[in-house]
Amino acid sequence: MVTLYKSGVYLSGNEVIAEEQYAGPVDKAQAKKGTISWSILASHNTSDNMDKLKIKFDSLTSHDITYVGIIQTAKASGMERFPLPYVLTNCHNSLCAVGGTINSDDHMFGLSAAQRYGGIYVPPAHCRYSPVYA
Repeated sequence: MVTLYKSGVYLSGNEVIAEEQYAGPVDKAQAKKGTISWSILASHNTSDNMDKLKIKFDSLTSHDITYVGIIQTAKASGMERFPLPYVLTNCHNSLCAVGGTINSDDHMFGLSAAQRYGGIYVPPAHCRYSPVYA
């Protein structure tokens, strides 16, 4: 179930406390620094300013609908290796948009690109999306 709050909330253990119901004094700026999001952003920020982030990514991931275009653009730009770990997953059939291919064509395209440019290939049997019902 999703609950919409008009103001912020605080998490105390497993209890969600609406901002207007929280009795103690709160320094919002200090509380923000205690969040999981803050710690992730701070550890990946290459600037000295948390108000103007310059994020360094550990890796990139895309599925076959996007990796086809990314790889074609990388090749056209002259890139020889992916500059950071790049995970290529398979859950669609995107090459069929240009006519007459099958999923195995997409998968072979992704595998050969991962080998050529240093990517991480996730075989189609390991990429399954489960539908989410609300």
